[in-house]
Formats: sequence, structure tokens, C-alpha cells
Amino acid sequence: MKQVVIVDGYNMIGAWPELQKLKDVSLEQARDRLIDMLADYQAYKGIPVYVVFDAYKVPGIGGTYSQSRIEVLYTKEKETADERIERLVADLKGRRVQVYVATSDSVEQHVIFGQGAFRLPARELLIAIRQIRKEIRAKIEETTAPAKNTFDSKLTDELRELFEKWRRGR
Repeated sequence: MKQVVIVDGYNMIGAWPELQKLKDVSLEQARDRLIDMLADYQAYKGIPVYVVFDAYKVPGIGGTYSQSRIEVLYTKEKETADERIERLVADLKGRRVQVYVATSDSVEQHVIFGQGAFRLPARELLIAIRQIRKEIRAKIEETTAPAKNTFDSKLTDELRELFEKWRRGR
């Protein structure tokens, strides 16, 4: 069964410490950072990710964009992110898809749960992203580490000393 993750963008920015601090400097930078983090998550997990940003108080913005292979949705005028997320859940759920909604909004969690989606609290998504980053770093270090001499690692200390003496001509 296919899985999809829908993320309440501003909810994550408000819930994740790194993004909260960045938001105080620039909301646009916080959005971009969130999208980058979600792109890593999507690439590692191999599942589509949608992020919804509330444009309720911004007239006429609306629209869907693709950034870092993430579907970024801005709500229409007079539409909340919760309404857009609920509509997206309704659109996706009937296609043999497990839909996860990442939000810490308890009211929204109950609504999407009633629609058949699964909740993914902000904290759990952040933990998953941090774990994925650790695994990626470990794989990079593993592949860039100098290769070990497998023959040498199998020698006993006595043989290693004997070969060293021969090599030095003793």
C-alpha cells in the first residue's frame, strides 16, 4: 500500500526549535529550511510529501508548486491550512493510500483521524528526520572512510611481526 505524508507547514515551523528561531529572522528562510528537511525525508523514505502553508490572510496567493521535489501548497484566499489538508486527505484516501498528516493541532488530528488518515505528531516527524540524517551521515562516512586491508586484519600478531621483519630485511 502506498504511503503519503501531508505536513502542516506553519505548525511544524512553530513546533520545531530550529525553525522557530529561524522564523524570527525570516519566515521565508524557515519555510525553505522545512522544505529542505522534508526533501531529505522524502528521498530517504521514498514516499511523496505534501506541505501546506496557510495563506488565509494573504489575498489571492493560493496555488501548488514543486520545490526540491516536494509538493508545496498555499491555501486560497479565505481558506485555512486545515481545510486544505482535509480536502487533500479526502482526495487521496480512496486510492489505496495510507495518508499521514503531520500536525500538532489536536483538533485537526481528530478531524483527519475521522477521515481515515493517520496522525503524525510534529515531534515524531522531527525525530524521524533527525534519525534519517544520522543514518545518511553514517553511510557517507562509511563510504568515504579509507579502505581497510582485509588481509592484514586477518593476520595474527606473530605473523604480522614476521612479515615486518622480512620487509625490513632482518
